[in-house]
Amino acid sequence: MIVVDASVALAWCFEDESSAGTDVALDRLAAEGAAVPAIWPFEVANALRTAERRGRLDLADTTRVRGLLEALPIEIEPIDLPTAVGDLVDLARTLDLTAYDAAYVALAARRGIPLATIDAGLQRAARTAGVELVG
Repeated sequence: MIVVDASVALAWCFEDESSAGTDVALDRLAAEGAAVPAIWPFEVANALRTAERRGRLDLADTTRVRGLLEALPIEIEPIDLPTAVGDLVDLARTLDLTAYDAAYVALAARRGIPLATIDAGLQRAARTAGVELVG
């Protein structure tokens, strides 16, 4: 199993953003499954809506992408408020990340599984936290 951040999932939705690294992550996800923090669906949904507003996707494209994403073996892990405003904020402060990004590192660290991201800052923070990266 791997943790997949929104940047990787969105790269699968836009051909011009995909890369060998995102393809490796998709192959691993298909074979092993993935876990994502509770923020992930909102990040993906917001990016798709933003792409529509900018004319990058039309309704048919969004519907197609939605079907593809919903078919992936992705487990969404909930978080309680004390963990979010406690441990997660502490990790975000330590790694100089947003709480959103810290959620990915925390999930990967807690489960002892690699993180797939194309975000350079998140990659640096994951390495600092001792989290393995995909690709």
